[in-house]
Amino acid sequence: MKNHLFLAFTNLKRRKLRSWLTILGIFIGIAAVVSLISLGQGLQNFIDTQFEQLGADKIIIEPESFGPPGSVSDEQLILDDGDLKTIQNFRGVESAESILTRTGVIENKKEQEVVFINGVSEEYINLFDGSDFVEVIEGRQIKNSDNSKTVVGYNHVYGNIWENELRVGSSIEIKGKKFDIVGVLRKQGNPFDDNSIWIEKETLRNIFEIGNEEGIIVAKADSGFDVEVIAEGIRNELRNEKDQEEGEETFSVQTSAQLLETFSTIFTVIQAVFVGIAAISLVVGGIGIMNTMYTSVLERTKEIGTMKAVGAKNSDILFIFLFESGLLGLVGGIIGILLGAGIGKSVEYVATVQLGTNYLQAIFGWQLIIGAMTFSFIIGALSGVLPAMQAASLKPAEALRHA
Repeated sequence: MKNHLFLAFTNLKRRKLRSWLTILGIFIGIAAVVSLISLGQGLQNFIDTQFEQLGADKIIIEPESFGPPGSVSDEQLILDDGDLKTIQNFRGVESAESILTRTGVIENKKEQEVVFINGVSEEYINLFDGSDFVEVIEGRQIKNSDNSKTVVGYNHVYGNIWENELRVGSSIEIKGKKFDIVGVLRKQGNPFDDNSIWIEKETLRNIFEIGNEEGIIVAKADSGFDVEVIAEGIRNELRNEKDQEEGEETFSVQTSAQLLETFSTIFTVIQAVFVGIAAISLVVGGIGIMNTMYTSVLERTKEIGTMKAVGAKNSDILFIFLFESGLLGLVGGIIGILLGAGIGKSVEYVATVQLGTNYLQAIFGWQLIIGAMTFSFIIGALSGVLPAMQAASLKPAEALRHA
């Protein structure tokens, strides 16, 4: 077997240009697959981290409405303060609170920007105590008594939203009402959160004349209770109070684990589609290897006949050609891995430094590297099966006469 591998390697070295052209399709495909999978794994890790901070004991109740937040006026399509009280009083719920969100124009001197304005309470912030989502890096968080205070997203102070600089102690206006900045939120890595601002929930309710509507409600399960059972109980309770049939609810109730599972499933399907598209080039590369090996059989007919004449078996010829095609795939795989790593890290750099996000990172586990190398070798070897069988089936006399 060692001699077979040595002969295969020697034969490839004699045909350097053809070998490089043959592995071109393989390493392009492997590079695309490796870069996509590494970025996908990095994004999946970020998502898992965010849901870990959310906590396994959380239940999210939100209206099943169409359009942006606040666009639905039908009372049946919103959650109200009665729904919130029902959830707060449900057995097994330690605490529950909602967040109200509206899109609004904020003014900084003569500048204006349209951002998401979140109305929060101390109770809502306490639900996420210790998570990056509610952490302030400067100043303090919102209190229930802050009817003219605001906590702004990271980009308002450290980004490039405003020409007129903002900082803790500065003021902004919402619908003519002045708000003093008392805190800056930790950078989340996405523009929706980092460009948003937080004000006290009842203040937002009054400014936008929301009435008794509640936004997304988050409930925390008591220790010792099954979160899934509580979620199902809340769903049944709200359905009965709203007199709605099962499957026709105007609201959804999901645990954090269910949300993670749903998102991961969708993300996996999307990633599989992209990897599948990238893998097309691997098929093209495999066809290239097969073509090269067929050509090699024709060129080396005399050599094959000579080897058989001096005692080489069919299996020896078969293994030599299989190793050659496998090595073509393996070398292409190694180059593809290096190229894919470079692409993945380049995308990570652009996302982190240029776009200011930290959720798109390329992760290269040993499983990915070993898997890519093994897969590329198998692709190469399989592409060489038919040419190798053709070479092995040549009869010595006919091969020498043909040559």
